[in-house]
Order: sequence, then C-alpha cells, then structure tokens
Amino acid sequence: MSKKIFVSIVLLVSLVSFVVGQDSEADKLLLKVDRNLNPESYESYKKLINIEPSGRKKEFVLFTVKKGKDKVAALFISPASEKGRSTLRMEENMWLYIPNIGKPVRITSLQSVVGGIFNNADILRLDYAEEYFVKKSEEDKGMIVLYLKAKKKSVAYDQLKMWVDKKNTLPVKIECMTQTSMLIKTIHYKQVKNFGKGIKRPSVIETVSPLHKGYKSVMIFAGIKSRKFKDEVFSLSFMPNLDTLR
Repeated sequence: MSKKIFVSIVLLVSLVSFVVGQDSEADKLLLKVDRNLNPESYESYKKLINIEPSGRKKEFVLFTVKKGKDKVAALFISPASEKGRSTLRMEENMWLYIPNIGKPVRITSLQSVVGGIFNNADILRLDYAEEYFVKKSEEDKGMIVLYLKAKKKSVAYDQLKMWVDKKNTLPVKIECMTQTSMLIKTIHYKQVKNFGKGIKRPSVIETVSPLHKGYKSVMIFAGIKSRKFKDEVFSLSFMPNLDTLR
C-alpha cells in the first residue's frame, strides 16, 4: 500500500468518526429534549383551544396517559358533547372510541379528533426520538437547531426543524414540513413551568399554519406527573374504561 493511499484511508476514517460522533451527540440531545418534555410514562391534564379568525373559540379538556415509547391514550372530559370519547395510539396505529357507537374506529395521524390545526399525531404525541433521527445540528443565536428526518413514511411530518434552548434543553419552536420542505405548521413552546418532581417544561403550546391563515390552536398543560401503567390500559377493550384511571 502506498503512503498516499494509507494517508487517505486514515483521513476518511477520521472524518467518518467525527460525523458519527456529531450525530451521536445530536441524537442524545434529542433524547434529553424528550425526557425534559415528559417522563417516559406519565399522566397529564390539558386543554385544547381552537381559535378562528373571527375570535370564536372551541375548547376541549383531555386526560392523557402514556407508557414507554409507543403507547398513548386520551379521554375527553369536556365539553359535554365529547365526554366519554377516548383515543388510543399504539405505534402508528390510532383509534377513536365513541360511547354511542360502542366500537373503536380507525383514525389517521393527519386527521384531527378536535378539528383545528392540531392533528392526531400532535395530540397523541410520541417521543420525537422515536419517530425522527437527527440529520444535522447547528447553533443559531444561542440556540441549537436540530434538523430531523422521519424514520418512516407513516410519520405525520417528513421533516422537522427544532430550535432548542441550550439552558433548559427544551424546544422553543418547531417547523413541520413535507418531504419537499413545504411548511405545514409552526409550533411554539411557551411559558416554562415547574410541575414538580423534576418536571419543568413549557405549559403552553401554540400552533399556526400557512394552510389555515388566521386560525390558531393552543394546548395548555394544567398538570403532568410520572405514573406507571399496565399494558392492558393501552388496548381497544380498555378504551371505554379510561375514566377509571382518574
């Protein structure tokens, strides 16, 4: 082997190691963002508000439970017209239970059980690191910007651009895009609040979309805490019984 070829191989190996190291650190950062947003398994109460250009509002209150990386369920507490409805997500599979129908029906990630700009994937959110990997990262005005790519085609957004506050390791803004980099919506994380027992995260999430000009949807967390659940909680047969967990 010539000296020139040997040097080229060494440089290539060094470059690969450097890039892998960068990706590894960025992926670790994304995992930390997930854990700072939520415990791995938890319960929470949140209000969803859809605001129309006229100022008209429609509000929903949900009780949500999550276990591990891929199980989420939510129960509608109000308004009265929605009370008793529940949703379930297991990986990319989602269902809606309506008491009058009595049988869970399939729903998709891009649909919305509440209308407005939040879709089902936003409402039944899994960890970001579960659905995305980091393509690259950079610094911008004291923040770390993560460029995320969906691991599967079934994920609601093909690409995310996430601005992370370096101090708290929490997202400040996320741009959600299609495969062609068309902006679908922008999500803003606001009002960091201490919920106790080590959970300090944004209590308000707002989203707007260029596809729905003048409309806005807001998610307000009233409470969130770590909690363990049995697997049976996240099953089609348990959907009518989610209220027993409150």
